[in-house]
Amino acid sequence: MAAAPLRLMLIAGEPSGDELGGELLGALHQISGRPVEAFGVGGAAMARAGHKSLFDMTDLSVMGLAEVAPRLPQLQLRISQCVGLALRETPDMLITIDSPDFCLRVARQVRKYAPRIPILHYVAPQIWAWRRGRARRMAGYVDRVLTLLPFEPALFTQAGLPSRFTGHPVVARVPDASAGSEFRVRHAIPAGAPLIAVLPGSRGGEVSRLLEPFGETLRLLSWGMPDMHLFCATLPHVSAQVRAAARVWPGRVIFTEDSAEKLAGFAASDAALAASGTVSLELAACGAPHIVAYKVNSLTAMIARRVLQIPHVNLINLILNKRLIPELLQQDCTPENLARELGLLLAPPRPTPQSRIQRAGMQSAMLLLGQGQEPPSLRAAREVLALLAARNGGAAAK
Repeated sequence: MAAAPLRLMLIAGEPSGDELGGELLGALHQISGRPVEAFGVGGAAMARAGHKSLFDMTDLSVMGLAEVAPRLPQLQLRISQCVGLALRETPDMLITIDSPDFCLRVARQVRKYAPRIPILHYVAPQIWAWRRGRARRMAGYVDRVLTLLPFEPALFTQAGLPSRFTGHPVVARVPDASAGSEFRVRHAIPAGAPLIAVLPGSRGGEVSRLLEPFGETLRLLSWGMPDMHLFCATLPHVSAQVRAAARVWPGRVIFTEDSAEKLAGFAASDAALAASGTVSLELAACGAPHIVAYKVNSLTAMIARRVLQIPHVNLINLILNKRLIPELLQQDCTPENLARELGLLLAPPRPTPQSRIQRAGMQSAMLLLGQGQEPPSLRAAREVLALLAARNGGAAAK
């Protein structure tokens, strides 16, 4: 008799969470010993691993307090739909991935109405940045948290919520050593020509706010680097917006929406101008020196300044506890500032002293994130199966 399938409900609300979910499902297919049926909310990466999504994941891709407010009725409807799906299907486990403001609301209601369903949250909320009391509240309805950063488990364990560091998936997404040089050959980029990766973000709002200063930054840089080439990795739901803005960028622009080509482009780049976020870790894994920038609604920025409890926003800087990657945020996100910081990474002869410093620091950060150990997706999959075994064996969920 064939083994009963492992039925998992996974919810991801961002492209990065979709990638994590796809890798986790791939690992579960590999080691579970049972067929895996997956459903919930996800994107293309999870769909490739057999996941069936209740609705388009991009409905949840919104950030910032002022930006969320107009969408609250729709988000509440989506929460209710997810909870309803869990109650109808009674999965073997609910796995929520990142997007805590949405996912944890679903988890809390599922625990209330279906307490027998184990709940695992993958990617810890950033309680080290703000809302530290969230960990203790989560302990009332989440059975386990899997973290991507090595310093996070202790914070959740202290709050009574079992937590495991499974490594950051970025350490398993490093391209081959020859990928950078092959990218340059493939796109006819001369060996000595500067290549800049331009990464304005994955959400419509952040892309809208960053495209103008990024474009002006490139124009300023082009005065001293007429031979520069540009590489832009984007996503389908913002691609048209980015490509339209890039028509006035100086120099030739190479576009991609492919994840493998993106990483090859990072490895080939002399420097990158990026929206602040997890892309910084991808750049670091590929050894690409970079700076990060960000702008949000003025109300969101005012509230953030009052509640954030961290000296840096960039994850590399947080892991190393020093300012390795320049952060140009809000009023500091000007073309002049961005061009000045990028110039330190691009001035000939390359690599510049600042580039060498960044590369050494980024390599140290990758080791702390689990580079050289078992792939994070496999470690996370083992935690999923261990929690299921504990529940099925009659052990306490925690």
